[in-house]
Amino acid sequence: MAATVEQSGSSAFSPLRQPVFAVLWAATVLGNTGSFMRDVASAWLVTDLSASPAAVALVQTAGTLPIFLLAIPAGVLSDILDRRRLLIALQVMLAAVSAALMLLSQSGQLTVGLLVALTFAGGVGAALMGPTWQSIVPELVPRHDLKNAVALNSLGINIARSIGPAAGGLLLASFGAALTYGVDVLSYAFVIAALLWWRRIPEADDDLSEHFTGAFRAGLRYARASRPLHVVLLRAVIFFAFASAVWALLPLVARNLLDGDAGFYGILLGAVGVGAIAGALLLPALRRRLDADALLLGASLVAAAVMSALAFAPPRWAAILALLLLGTAWIVALTTLNAAAQAILPNWVRGRGLAVYLTVFNGAMAGGSLGWGLVAQQLGVPTTLIVAGVGLALAAFGLHLVKLPAGEDDLMPSRHWPEPLTAEPVDHDRGPVLIQVEYRIEKKDRPGFLDAMRHLAGERRRDGAFNWGITEDAADPERIIEWFMVESWAEHMRQHKRVSKADADLQKAVLAFHKGPAEPRVSHHLALQTKRAGQ
Repeated sequence: MAATVEQSGSSAFSPLRQPVFAVLWAATVLGNTGSFMRDVASAWLVTDLSASPAAVALVQTAGTLPIFLLAIPAGVLSDILDRRRLLIALQVMLAAVSAALMLLSQSGQLTVGLLVALTFAGGVGAALMGPTWQSIVPELVPRHDLKNAVALNSLGINIARSIGPAAGGLLLASFGAALTYGVDVLSYAFVIAALLWWRRIPEADDDLSEHFTGAFRAGLRYARASRPLHVVLLRAVIFFAFASAVWALLPLVARNLLDGDAGFYGILLGAVGVGAIAGALLLPALRRRLDADALLLGASLVAAAVMSALAFAPPRWAAILALLLLGTAWIVALTTLNAAAQAILPNWVRGRGLAVYLTVFNGAMAGGSLGWGLVAQQLGVPTTLIVAGVGLALAAFGLHLVKLPAGEDDLMPSRHWPEPLTAEPVDHDRGPVLIQVEYRIEKKDRPGFLDAMRHLAGERRRDGAFNWGITEDAADPERIIEWFMVESWAEHMRQHKRVSKADADLQKAVLAFHKGPAEPRVSHHLALQTKRAGQ
């Protein structure tokens, strides 16, 4: 399937021509490398502190659980706070966590409880940082470079994953855990310096700034009403739920099917990382020939083939080659889905939308891993891999009909709504607010009008309405009233700022059916509080 032609001159590394993106990208690679070094030190140190497998598992859980639990609140913070300042604060927090680990390790006072607590704190920092890092990418590169920038971020993570554990293990064996943690602290210094160097243009402060609770509800309303986001989430949850089988069972494949040791398992993981790096470099060329749906279909089929091949216990060299292909397929799928999510989210809700995507991703990976582990207990590893591979292939062909959004809509604010007419100033917390729009629609135009209104209804809900409807006047059927409700006057004023240029096009399509002598009449109605009898 032919892909949309990318702007000439666009290449895998073209986003690095943007100085701010290049500096932050390099700093992030250093920071992630340090984080992987810290994780290796913690994973090894807990085995010195306790022989209990439960303690080892608890450290792993403490690092990953916050990412699943806090992704959506993190997205809210990303959208209501200054993203640069938030990132700096989180980097300082993570540096403090690693500094505490360094000092406690050096002094011999580190216990399993303290290690779990500090690992959990580090997980909280990582959870809060994820949506924010992803949200700033569209600010750093031109729109035509966005997909390549997302791919470069994935490339950077895989570079760090390839270097960090090995470097951490070498430092740990040679100089001990304290120095390994110290190097991680130093890596955060580079990231903080890069963020301080970035002179981000802050958004203008106004009295319509969102608060956490209201922003949380607005984000969930947007996610519930956005069909393009639903498509991305559906494609993501199916892919990751099936593909998680290979990650859950790979240690058993290495040990039991391929008769390998821990070193061979590390080689397999390294092959995945190398394949992912190669995939990130190949993506721009692939995009010039294939669209997003074809890329995701191809990645799914390759991943399915690898899982099925591993089930037959191939020679070790063949397994390494298969894992190289898996890494390439994984990065193609991950980057395609991530870029699709980035492209359909307007700036005001980008952090919250990406947080929903990350929650679905982590939930599908965690739930899928647990589910395939239980299946493997009953059917065995080889059969489970075949079932997962066949299921992924069938799902990929079936969902290929559900096309990913192109992400080409202009999501910049249109600011075409006039200020509401009010008899006197309205308190921002007053609500709910009922907005009515009165149209004159001829009977012959009603079917086309209602179809256009169906699309407009989604826009109203995405931008803040918690209820929407359309009615006709019983005495004058050509008089049509559209109505929608928002929770407060402030939320309606934010709605004025959220309407994008793409939304304005939807409204123009509706207005084309209006036959009145003037523009549709818009009225705003504020809720009144009545007193009960006897009060």
